[in-house]
Amino acid sequence: MITVSEALDALFALAAPLEAETVPLADAAGRVLLEPVVATRNQPPFPASAMDGYALKGIEADPEAMFKVIGEARAGERFDGHVGPGQAVRIFTGAPVPEGADRVIIQEDVTRAGDLITLGRALDAGPYVRPAGTDFGIGDRVEAPRRLGPRDLSLIASMNAGTVTVARRPEVALIATGDELVMPGEDPGPDQIIASNAFGLKAMFEAAGAIVRLLPIARDTTESLKTVFELAEGADLVVTIGGASVGDHDLVAPVAAGLGMEQSFYKVAMRPGKPLMAGRLGTAAMVGLPGNPVSSMVCGQIFIIPMIRAMLGLGAAPAPRATAVLAQDLPANGPREHYMRAVLDGDGIRPLPRQDSSLLSILHRANALLVRPVGDRERSAGETVDYLPL
Repeated sequence: MITVSEALDALFALAAPLEAETVPLADAAGRVLLEPVVATRNQPPFPASAMDGYALKGIEADPEAMFKVIGEARAGERFDGHVGPGQAVRIFTGAPVPEGADRVIIQEDVTRAGDLITLGRALDAGPYVRPAGTDFGIGDRVEAPRRLGPRDLSLIASMNAGTVTVARRPEVALIATGDELVMPGEDPGPDQIIASNAFGLKAMFEAAGAIVRLLPIARDTTESLKTVFELAEGADLVVTIGGASVGDHDLVAPVAAGLGMEQSFYKVAMRPGKPLMAGRLGTAAMVGLPGNPVSSMVCGQIFIIPMIRAMLGLGAAPAPRATAVLAQDLPANGPREHYMRAVLDGDGIRPLPRQDSSLLSILHRANALLVRPVGDRERSAGETVDYLPL
């Protein structure tokens, strides 16, 4: 068996960053930016009014002073003239401040009669003018790599970039294996169970930025496995669920080897998830996850998500950990790194009472994986431990 760290290194060697592609900004949500976006304009491109009111010379803005209104400026249509002494321009939020003016008096502080306005006795300090480039200027950048979210897209759009250069999304072929499986909604036989793992993993991988193809269940025969592997052609990553151990009906490894898979490793010193296999199958990376539901989901979090991030150009790094205070005592850990399903709340973090790798209800209750290193000593309540958020 190899360590979790060694397994990650081997998987990162299989997960080369994918090529770049250019997409319209409207299709860029969730994509990974590979080239910086550089502003070619100032925002705002002109001094702009921050309020509805009247633009005039700030030096003349005395209480109860009177001005003649000589025009109007609104968003999208400026006042082309010049504001001279004793003059004002009716202005609306976002409109260009006209030449000669440097202050906006909010409309609540003005009384108007025809073309004349009188300022109030108590005036806000103002000036309610946004200087040109106050948001960003020419040459400012949105740096790469980064996963593009709503705030990024709003800023990039304001920079007037209609397209962005992003990483191609990795295509993952997901294969559940086993005679015992039927799809959700079907009527299982007396000795069958529902194929649940693939649906959780599909959602997990898609949330990380992958395109996931959920392939038909592969039965425990060489012919069925070969057929489904053929359907995975063109994927960047092939992920199998179950059948990767060494039992009489665990055929994934020998069938994949017969199709040319170059195995990188088999078995990792971790709980849950020891029977993990990986290698290269043609041009695709391949990972064989354990069949137990919790094992496959935990391995997806620990191994597949970092692989997808590496393929997207976000760097080869383990899943980020955080620290929390233990809410109860823990016995010493054994020879495998243990990812305990746990609950983190205001009292700290505590493992759930049952850690069997088949219990999806326990994983559903958990909001963290408490990480116990290999051979970790006894821990007391109040000590700090590492965890992975779920």
